[in-house]
Amino acid sequence: QVQLVESGGGLVHTGGSLRLSCAVPGDIFSINDMNWYRQAPGKQRELVARVSASGRVSYGDSVKGRFYIWRNNAKNTVYLQMNSLKPEDTALYYCNANSGVADYWGQGTQVTVSS
Repeated sequence: QVQLVESGGGLVHTGGSLRLSCAVPGDIFSINDMNWYRQAPGKQRELVARVSASGRVSYGDSVKGRFYIWRNNAKNTVYLQMNSLKPEDTALYYCNANSGVADYWGQGTQVTVSS
């Protein structure tokens, strides 16, 4: 029943930017990694970016140098800054939080990049 709350998706042209946000409800405690995934129609869900509890970050190869993830632990929020967007970035983007004993997900926010 507990879900993460995502926002920031939209429609942009090639080369544009978007910033996604994901808020973690107070019901969830002891979060380790926070992640952004994406899923395009007919494709498997793909890990885009990850940030650990200490702020350590990692990125999928297809977004390195363009996307940036960070978290504000005081606000229980994780962000994904997406720059130089390409049509192949078009997907439903999901926020995920891992507590070590359970995973939590948002409903997804749509990102569409036009040519």
